[in-house]
Amino acid sequence: MSDIVIKAENLGKKYTIGHQAEKGGYTALRDVLMQRAGNLWLKTKDLVQGKPVIQGDTMEEVWALKDVSFEIRRGEVMGIIGRNGAGKSTLLKVLSRITEPSAGRVTIKGRVASLLEVGTGFHPELTGRENIFLNGAIMGMDRHEIKRKFDEIVAFAEVEKFLDTPVKRYSSGMYIRLAFAVAAHLEPEILLVDEVLAVGDVAFQKKCLGKMEDVSQKGRTVLFVSHNMAAITQLCPNAVLLEHGTVKEIDSADKVVRRYLTIGSEKLHTVDLTHYKPRRGTQDIVFEWAQLSDSEQRACQKFSVGDDITVTLGLKPVRHYYHNKKVKVAVQLRTSDGIPICNMVDTDSNFQIEYLRNREVLSICIKDIRLYPDTYYASLWVGTVTSTETFDHVQDCLSFSIVDGGKLTARHLPRSAGIVFLTPEWNREERAAYAF
Repeated sequence: MSDIVIKAENLGKKYTIGHQAEKGGYTALRDVLMQRAGNLWLKTKDLVQGKPVIQGDTMEEVWALKDVSFEIRRGEVMGIIGRNGAGKSTLLKVLSRITEPSAGRVTIKGRVASLLEVGTGFHPELTGRENIFLNGAIMGMDRHEIKRKFDEIVAFAEVEKFLDTPVKRYSSGMYIRLAFAVAAHLEPEILLVDEVLAVGDVAFQKKCLGKMEDVSQKGRTVLFVSHNMAAITQLCPNAVLLEHGTVKEIDSADKVVRRYLTIGSEKLHTVDLTHYKPRRGTQDIVFEWAQLSDSEQRACQKFSVGDDITVTLGLKPVRHYYHNKKVKVAVQLRTSDGIPICNMVDTDSNFQIEYLRNREVLSICIKDIRLYPDTYYASLWVGTVTSTETFDHVQDCLSFSIVDGGKLTARHLPRSAGIVFLTPEWNREERAAYAF
């Protein structure tokens, strides 16, 4: 017997959208009447054929999903990531049978519970208690099963005080706490979770992630859509990357997240520093441009703990009347709250300014970056070797982010844990060897 519980084969979902024509210039009454009559005929034909009525003068077909194929096994936790509009929510709606696919097919084996938006399946006029039983019935649970899990659901959602209050008076956070508690505790075989956990507070998000790990360890299948890459790498061994409605990559979560973070990086332009401010110095030599790139020389602004970062700089001489003065370049890194981290100085490639008659390109490679996940800034400096004279100093002209989930993990520690991430070797030795 196959343990594949979800199988999508060339899945596609098409929508038809309308566009209103621009009203420019003079339009005769005859043309307006003919256009209205034509629109009325098209809408009547769609209504008779059972098609949705589309408003607008012109129609366009948009494929939210196209040729999507994948398999998910029982007990697997699969992450689904992608940019806004990539088709993630549409995919979950098709899997939860909220909407029908336009092409292809999907086979699902098992009872599905979906949490696609705040308060899914809740009736606003019913109380929290009544909605727990209603939601359980919608998912195919009998009253005895719901009663057995009732106390656990209420304790997890932390809404005991408002249990007999209509949910229309709940805040969005209370809504999502109760909705997630019902979906996770009523023992579905397949749990579909969209980016709704962002509504809850930090403590509740951690509790939800822990619950989903517990659900997966009991042999149930979880599909998790999120823009939180740390949560994806922590919870999901594997992930699917969607782009423009198609599957771009299916692999381990670490690899897929790294691929996702580089989407669009090839379109990043080099930072033009010609008119950048604030800056100071004599401007005898100036920084023209700067760029951050990864180990594959792709322009990038997001890196993981343990990545290599290359800073490439373009220098331009403005005046040449200095002679026999050696020049050095430095790059300073600091945290988002202004704390200096390090000052990297070019000590091996010092050159004399009299030889700098043409533009110069320098690069510095930071191997195995060990900074905690945060946003960091780089400032550039060029001056004499003795640092007695500054030619150009450009403050915070580059910024980049360190994210968790590369070849190293920061264990999701808070920013207060520090700045530098170290991985020392720990050894346990016999206590008797150090007895005095």
